[in-house]
Amino acid sequence: MATATVLQFMQKTAEDEALRQQLESLLGVGDGNISSEAELDTEETAALKGERAPVVAEFAAKNGYDFSVDELITVVDAFQKHQAGQLSDKEFATLLGLSMAVESSEIASPLKRLVNYMSKTYLGIDLTGKK
Repeated sequence: MATATVLQFMQKTAEDEALRQQLESLLGVGDGNISSEAELDTEETAALKGERAPVVAEFAAKNGYDFSVDELITVVDAFQKHQAGQLSDKEFATLLGLSMAVESSEIASPLKRLVNYMSKTYLGIDLTGKK
């Protein structure tokens, strides 16, 4: 799923200083850390949804993260709407292709573990109910 690739690229900006600095230079605003909705500021959001989107998608592809401009805009828009309270956690997860439905028992399958990891990492939602 391409939105997962966008999310992976965004997460990498928190982990890779060189990538973050290059992205900051490409955007011309912010600090280049777009790893979560808390880190994504208004100027970065505008740049990622505007004229800088094609440049960012091309930059991401050169770094092994292949996604379209539309996919990038979809994810950034979802972050923005969730942060503004226009999307519930469930709507946000659904839009990004993450499932909020988790069995009450331990997460057993690799896919469910991945969904839990991505939900916790990108959305700050612990689907297991653990703290």
